This record gives sequence, structure tokens and C-alpha cells, in this order.
Amino acid sequence: MKDVKDNKEGSHKNIWYGLGRQRIEIPKTILKSRVQNNLLLKHLHICSIGHYPKAKEHYTYRKKGLPENFIFYCVDGHGWYQIEDQRYEVGPNEFFILPQNKEHAYGNDPDHPWSIYWIHFGGDALPALNETFAVQKHFKPFHIKNNAETISIFTKIYKALQLGYSIDNLLFANMCLTHFLTLFIYNARHNESIEAEKPDCVDSAILFMQQHLDENISLNELSKQYNYSVSRFSNLFKQKTGYAPIDYFLQMKMQKACQQLDFTNDSIKIIAFGMGFDDPYYFSKRFKTIIGVSPKKYRAMKKSE
Repeated sequence: MKDVKDNKEGSHKNIWYGLGRQRIEIPKTILKSRVQNNLLLKHLHICSIGHYPKAKEHYTYRKKGLPENFIFYCVDGHGWYQIEDQRYEVGPNEFFILPQNKEHAYGNDPDHPWSIYWIHFGGDALPALNETFAVQKHFKPFHIKNNAETISIFTKIYKALQLGYSIDNLLFANMCLTHFLTLFIYNARHNESIEAEKPDCVDSAILFMQQHLDENISLNELSKQYNYSVSRFSNLFKQKTGYAPIDYFLQMKMQKACQQLDFTNDSIKIIAFGMGFDDPYYFSKRFKTIIGVSPKKYRAMKKSE
């Protein structure tokens, strides 16, 4: 008969056993009775959560993947993972997301075993989430600023779930999940005080638009500024934002116009000129298309509120 200690080391049936392991798996009965039928939780929720320090002999292979996503944060050491036929190396302060239902494997570096924090998360919104550019680009390893807030939020989630599966605990943990994910997926936006990552052409174009809301900018001008063809720039912009560049610019103009209608007594004509429109009637037409009501009606509605 094998010594019990032998069963406490390394990975067995895709679960790692080792010193300092932290792991909570939400029972399927709880997910079914308290999460998947709850309007606030069913769209995005935690299925399991864990921390494996110095995870020696850590290895997992899943032929069919998982029905959930898996965010994996390496804080120390080294490891690797493979999605279908693509293999990646992972080091300190790097994370990655494994999408649902994809064959995958992962494991530690035998000489420098990784220390990792991870969360399996599922929900009705997962397919739509995985279609977003922000998530898809993190199917590959991504370096993030060492932010103590990520570990702090993880700890809060873990401690809440340790106290049981009351509705309050489940709500708290899963509302924290959304913030936890943004700390990774939009890491640069949480570190503006530190040296920020260089913005890509789409982010740069949006900042440029914001600074020139009183002007008319053509698609051709934007494309040339970032050394792309019109079609290539448009495709990149729409992939990231979901909108064509000029449609996005017009939305930003109308957002600013709404603020002017809310906070000033300027006439619609003055506001239209300030947004780069020579024709107030054309401005009103575009405003109604985007906002849903005319500028005059918008201002009247806000005043009545």
C-alpha cells in the first residue's frame, strides 16, 4: 500500500497537492441552486479559485478543455501552457486566460516551479466575453505591473467564500470577480501613475478625436496619421471598439454636446458650431440618430427631471 504522503505531492486528476495549497471549488449543487438561476450571478461567476505556491510537479492536461474560462497569474518562478497546438512560456508577473472548451495543458518549470493564483469562471456571458478583443489578446501570456491590488482582491474573494455560500458572500465574491478581471485585462488603465504602456493606434486615435471634437476629421486623415490604409485602419478600429472610426467620433461629439445641453444655456446653434457642424439642422439630425431624441427635446427632458 502506498504511503499517504505520496498522495499529497504533485498533480493528481488535474488537482495539485502540495505545501501551502489554497483551493475552493464551488459545489455544483450551489452553482445550480444559487448561482445559475440568479439574475445577478448567472452571467459571470466563479466556479473555483486557488493559490499554489512553488507548485512543484504541477501538470494538467484536458483533452476537451473546461466549460469555463481560466485566468492564471504567475507571481514567481516559471511554467508553460499549451492551447491546442500552440505552446507558450510563462514567467513572473505574467498572466493568461484559457478560453472555455479548448484542449489545453500546463505545468511548472522543474527547476523554477511557479507560484500561481488562478480562478475558473463561467456564466452565460462567457461566449460574448471571449469574442472581445480585450480578452482574446490575453489568450497569450501578458506581462502586467506588479499590483498589490490584484492579490488583495483575490484574498477578499477567497476569504468570503471560506465563510460559506450565503447569497451575500456569493454576491460579494462575484462582484469582486469583475474588478479582478479588469485589473488584468485593462492593467495599463489601472497604472496611469506608473509608466504606462505605449497606446496602440486605436487608443491614440481615440485620444486624438477627444482633443479635436470641435473639428471635422476625415477617415483618410486618421489613417494617414497612423500609416495605415483606410481599410486596414478601419478594420483595426472596428475590431477593438465595435464601431467604424467616424461613427465613434460622432458619438464622442454627441456625448460632449449632451454635456453642453445639460450644463450650459448655450443655444443649439452655438453648440453645433462648437462641435464642428456648420449646419445646425444637420447637427440636430445626427444628434437624434445617435441619442434618440432631438437636442431641443433632450434639453427639455433633462430640465423636467
